[in-house]
Amino acid sequence: MNVIAEMLLTEPAPAAIWATLMLLTFPALLLLGSPNATRHPRRAAREWVAALRHRDEERLAEAAQASRCAEEIRAAADHAATSAQRWQQLWEQSEDELNAAWQGWLDADDRLRKALTAAAWGTPPTARTCEEYAARERYLLRAVAAAADRGELPADGHGWDARLHPAEQDVVIARASRAWLRQRYERAVAAERAARHDAERAHRAVGSLRHEAHVAAVQARELSGLRPAPRRGRAATGHGPETVLAS
Repeated sequence: MNVIAEMLLTEPAPAAIWATLMLLTFPALLLLGSPNATRHPRRAAREWVAALRHRDEERLAEAAQASRCAEEIRAAADHAATSAQRWQQLWEQSEDELNAAWQGWLDADDRLRKALTAAAWGTPPTARTCEEYAARERYLLRAVAAAADRGELPADGHGWDARLHPAEQDVVIARASRAWLRQRYERAVAAERAARHDAERAHRAVGSLRHEAHVAAVQARELSGLRPAPRRGRAATGHGPETVLAS
């Protein structure tokens, strides 16, 4: 192994210096490696500088476009975040309604058990006189209206039998209330599931848009890292490309 190779392998500083020199002389090697550049060095230098300047301008235009794209995506992400917050509120509201529907169903089941216990002691037969029928009908209407006001029955319920004893009417009302509240609970389950799906989808959209905005911003910063070199007049410096090649 010769001295230069051993030095490059054992000492990092000379290796770095050689690598830097190779990078600095690479453009000149490209010019000298072209037959046309050898015959017309000044024109080749001008073309090479113009190509570099044009490439820099393209990079800056791409950086500006990427920056605008990042701003637009960021604005879309902010708008999506506002919408996602509304979907989140709807989801939380549906959860409250689901819990209320579940508790209402449990309460209706408890009322039915109590009504069945009260009716188990035995009840008189159906109304036998007009006065008795009218009294049972009034009781039924009051009981149904009160249950509807408490939200235990639909307001437009019908099909009640006023001939039954009030204890039997309580059983019928409790059964109808439990069935209706169970349906309301099942609807609340479906509504909560749909609201949760919409909220999660909205949050995923926000995350995706913010990621795209970040990627576009990084791309814009990378592209804007290359700035076109300032143009200096040859009269002021005396060392333009033509002067260098001519000397």
